[in-house]
Amino acid sequence: MHISKLQLVNYRNFSRADVLFKSGINTIIGENGSGKTNLFRAIRLLLDDNLLRAVYRLDEGDFHRGLGDWRGHWIIISLEFDNVSKDEAIQSLFLHGAGNIEDGDIGRATYNLIFRPKAAVRAKLAELEEGDVDGLTDVLSGVTIADYETIFTGKSEADFTDLDVYRNLVGDFDAVRFPDASFPPEIGGKIPGIMAVSKEVCFTFVQALRDVVADFQNNRTNPLLTLLKSKSGEIDPADFAPITAMVEELNTAIEELPDVETIRSDILATINDAAGETYSPHGLSIKSDLSNEADRLFQSLKLFVGEAEPGYEGAIHELSLGGANLIYLTLKLLEFKYQKAKQSFANFLVVEEPEAHIHTHIQKTLFDRLNYSDTQIIYSTHSTHISEVCNVETINVLGRNGGACEVYQPATGLGPEEIGNIQRYLDAVRSNLLFAKSVVLVEGDAEEILVPILIKKVFGVSLDELGVSLINIRSTGFENVAVLFHDQRIRKRCAIVTDLDDAFIDTAPNPLDDEDDEKVKEAARAAQKAGLERKAALATFTHGNSWLTTHFADHTFEVDFLISGSNAAKVVSILGEVYKSPATIALAKSELEDKDIAVSGTRMLSMANRMGKGWFAILLAKVIDHHTIIPSYILDAVFAAHLMPSTEVWANILAYRIRLQEKDGLMGPTAIADARAALKTYREGAIDFPAMRAAMLKALPGDELNEVLADF
Repeated sequence: MHISKLQLVNYRNFSRADVLFKSGINTIIGENGSGKTNLFRAIRLLLDDNLLRAVYRLDEGDFHRGLGDWRGHWIIISLEFDNVSKDEAIQSLFLHGAGNIEDGDIGRATYNLIFRPKAAVRAKLAELEEGDVDGLTDVLSGVTIADYETIFTGKSEADFTDLDVYRNLVGDFDAVRFPDASFPPEIGGKIPGIMAVSKEVCFTFVQALRDVVADFQNNRTNPLLTLLKSKSGEIDPADFAPITAMVEELNTAIEELPDVETIRSDILATINDAAGETYSPHGLSIKSDLSNEADRLFQSLKLFVGEAEPGYEGAIHELSLGGANLIYLTLKLLEFKYQKAKQSFANFLVVEEPEAHIHTHIQKTLFDRLNYSDTQIIYSTHSTHISEVCNVETINVLGRNGGACEVYQPATGLGPEEIGNIQRYLDAVRSNLLFAKSVVLVEGDAEEILVPILIKKVFGVSLDELGVSLINIRSTGFENVAVLFHDQRIRKRCAIVTDLDDAFIDTAPNPLDDEDDEKVKEAARAAQKAGLERKAALATFTHGNSWLTTHFADHTFEVDFLISGSNAAKVVSILGEVYKSPATIALAKSELEDKDIAVSGTRMLSMANRMGKGWFAILLAKVIDHHTIIPSYILDAVFAAHLMPSTEVWANILAYRIRLQEKDGLMGPTAIADARAALKTYREGAIDFPAMRAAMLKALPGDELNEVLADF
């Protein structure tokens, strides 16, 4: 038996979400604040018997904030189980509560937590006339969290994340149309507490490793103590009797120490002197309270580990963070093994971010080895090293869309060959695209090296700050990767950047051409033909997909960089690192500055090929500064992925440019002051972006950023 689906409706940062699982190992990945912890808590509310019963009583803070007014709405957390075992006891459990009977056996089961208004409130809502907005406001104004109830149901057939289904079950708040207050059959049958599934399954939750040392020092959270307590009930009383006798002897020996007896006598005498015989206690003893019970004795046991020096074992607080985390995780896994050995109906191991402070090799080994039989394992992780060894078919990607979190399944709708291509592609570097807010795909080392530097130098913010991951696909083929970004799969923006390879030399055959000239022209014609075919293929591939955009260099990245603005001067400045001959350097300088692209472009590509495009980009990166012009197609790609930057991001960019203009001394103090005054009013919301753009153009007309601002 395994969890096949989790549905979340109006729970915390989930408006409505479907999370799909398979048997075996499953992975949850996503940026910070995307809802991974809340997702795990939702599962725990239904399956973790260690949670206090009080947590089932949800409150206002558990409602999705996007609702605005939570009153009247329902929170629904629904688990669907598949491949329910035909074991008689398991069939019996689900038959009476959560099972959906198929062919005489229960093959699928649902188990739901529903937090809803009590019947009295639902009755008042049902009595409202359709469209009675004032009446609805009046009813809801009197609703408090005390008017809510938590129920558990099973055998449900409803798709709770379907908005129409929700309106039929709960009500349409916009139209003021509510169903009667009866128990709708679609939500399943009510399950009494005695039939709780959580009491019958083996469920272990390993929380994110944040302060392991504190957990070891707390008797409630100490995993070693939990293990010892689970074993204490199995100790034969006869085996423990000698220890009990020794503890009692030790208590007596401590009590009979002369110093202890002296202190007892002195305390009694002092009380008599202070209060007199009448008000003094009749007796007083000092006794050793060392417990002879196994549970209490186990609290004195501490774990000591040898990590660095042979022959020395230190306490947990002496270990490295990674060492302490690994020991903690090990004990939690052992706790799971002990629990699993009790032959529960099903086994679930949920691990939250196991990678904290743990070496990358250990992360990958850990993920590879945690594959227990008859156990469904669900991870959440930020680690690209773990995600690279995950099966893409068992990954759920969490992303934020405004105030709501969404869940994406990257493999949905893809065939085996497409899934195989993606699986082979996602190494530790490129699996970063699964974590990104948005993605720019490039196919060359030069773009991978220079684009992040160009953005940082020109805008003062990094691609990371913009929430953009730049991924070099190299020779993989854009379609094999970009297929992930789709309405059915990952709903995040992806910009594809490639070269059109339009020839900038005369490619027409000429009888006067020598063999080398013919080869150059033939290569240029072939590249141009391939570029046009690539453009047509990508147009077909991206057609109708709003998540994908394509952006082309007219020629190649190097050539388009050279002819953008005054960038030729940047290239000229590194000639001494490409050539040694003064004559060659002089010739190259003349050619790079030539207005004829056939001359300058040819020299640029010659230099890049001579050094290797990656190394040439590294050399060029050293001279990139805020005066460098970013090729327009690169800017288009970045801002197609990121869309319109927020007011705060633009304000930071503009503040950076104003500081640079002031430092360069190219603008007078009055112009700088005017620009800062306009920026202040923009930050405060007193002027909009077009007004700010006009103010920048007026105050700092020579700033290269103005060309970028003109496109927004």
